[in-house]
Amino acid sequence: MRHCLAGAAAALMLTCSPAIAASPPSFPDRPVRIIVPYPAGGTADVLPRLLGQHLGRIWGQPVVVENRAGAGGNIGADAAAKATPDGYTLLATPPAPLVINQNLYRDLPYDPARFTPITTLASAPNVLAVRKDFPARDITAFIAYAKAHPGQITVATQGNGTTSHLTGAMFARAAGTPFVFVPYRGTAPAMADLMGGQVDVFFDNIGSMAAQHASGMTRILAVTSAQRSPLLPEVPTLAESGLPGFESSTWFGLVAPPDTPPAVAAQVHAAVIEALRAPEIVAKFKEQGVLPVGESRDEAEAFMQRERQRWKGVIETSDVTLN
Repeated sequence: MRHCLAGAAAALMLTCSPAIAASPPSFPDRPVRIIVPYPAGGTADVLPRLLGQHLGRIWGQPVVVENRAGAGGNIGADAAAKATPDGYTLLATPPAPLVINQNLYRDLPYDPARFTPITTLASAPNVLAVRKDFPARDITAFIAYAKAHPGQITVATQGNGTTSHLTGAMFARAAGTPFVFVPYRGTAPAMADLMGGQVDVFFDNIGSMAAQHASGMTRILAVTSAQRSPLLPEVPTLAESGLPGFESSTWFGLVAPPDTPPAVAAQVHAAVIEALRAPEIVAKFKEQGVLPVGESRDEAEAFMQRERQRWKGVIETSDVTLN
């Protein structure tokens, strides 16, 4: 009997051991890092922090946001690209490092197309904002003023090659007048100088600009989306203000390092989608002037591929170069 029981136990262990060996460890079992390749303070920083707080509750592990700014987002993106592809390092960023910079930088230290897409976190229309004492009081007057003062208006950007830079370049081409572009290291310092009157104009997403517009520290003259924004329904679009077809919006993508295993990427995606659907996150994102997106991983990859082609065309037709 003892021999039979021992044999049965051994057989049971042999039968179960492959399943036990195949069981993956729980993810995550330690803190997760989200790299933001821009300084703290702008929408690009706020959204990952809101997301990270919620993911921390879902996962039961801390989610730490690390700001690694510089070179138009390339420094942080390069750090993410070289991180271990195990799901514990993610990159949350506006479009530039993912779909724009390869068309601007000759020696990009990473390949944006090799990132593992997770999803698009949110999107928002851009706006044309001016310093509070700028002479033009509406967009029609602004276009007329710009044409009468070619090359005299300073336009802040989040950095060379960012969506704020390219949107400004698109506007300059559409309006038929040159501007002086002043690159900053992200939204916060550009915004500070716009409010301080050191620069004249800033093209940025509506989430970053709405509060300053409401307080009178800056003035939003137009939105750059195809339709007016529900956040500022009284503000016209550029398309209806003499620049038909003009459209530019900012989105915020979440990716993992190249070669992240599909199973790990799927786990991250599932948790992120759960977070983006939470009423708390939806409300907080709307407070920032953005709408949650949260498409599938395949849809995110296809979207980013289309965006690479779109911005490549903008760069070529607007003759954007890095000084």
